Amino acid sequence: MTPHPDVFFLPTAGGEQRLCLLHRPAGTPRSRVLYLHPFAEEMNKSRRMAALACRALAEAGHAVLQIDLRGCGDSSADFGDATWDDWVADVRLGLACLDERFPGTPLWLWGLRAGCLLAAADWDRPVNHLFWQPMTSGKLALQQFLRLKLAAEMAGGTSKGLMDAMKTELAAGRAVDVAGYRLGAGLATGLEAARLAPTGAPGRVAWLELSTREDATLTPVSEQAIKSWQDAGWAVHSQIVQGPGFWATSEIELAPALIARTVEALA
Repeated sequence: MTPHPDVFFLPTAGGEQRLCLLHRPAGTPRSRVLYLHPFAEEMNKSRRMAALACRALAEAGHAVLQIDLRGCGDSSADFGDATWDDWVADVRLGLACLDERFPGTPLWLWGLRAGCLLAAADWDRPVNHLFWQPMTSGKLALQQFLRLKLAAEMAGGTSKGLMDAMKTELAAGRAVDVAGYRLGAGLATGLEAARLAPTGAPGRVAWLELSTREDATLTPVSEQAIKSWQDAGWAVHSQIVQGPGFWATSEIELAPALIARTVEALA
């Protein structure tokens, strides 16, 4: 039985704080894992699954750090103030925290959905990747988020030209409001430019996707992305796991099989 996680704030260079939860294994960790949460409301929908997976990984001997990125959860600033560069800096902050506490152990960057795009940045160090339902294109991720407002306005017949209007506002450096979130241009621009492409020295990739269909297969987009990682020398293990898309369901749902496959993949 693992203990409750350590809860603390990491100070940033700008005088702000980032909320962290550190799940420690019972003994010497076999690896260290940094969890990078998904975008906007998907983060809240995924909290329960992330917590259960962190606990399972800690019980399996891994040290797992969760960090609320700038403007998210209980960290400093508003969502509308955050930029993609802020989030990259927060990842480096989390990596430094793991370096201090667990030096020399293998490192995994674990992303969910758009969090995978952040995990795939070049960190100038050997890393392995755990991808949960990865988004391969930041441009697509941004479009999907903006469509939330488009869908909300369709019932009132006011959606015509809305997508172009939002993109114009962001291109001009102005924020837009979508589904209860204020999206700043600095975050939108960075997200749009992000790609799930291999960088740095090759390592391991655990690529796990969910489906409620028993005969589901990887999409051509995923297969093409996986091939690009393999061509770059990465050892990729991909799998379709039975379970719901918990990050987007109306009620909080769980995918226990995904947690089990995750523990197996990191073993």
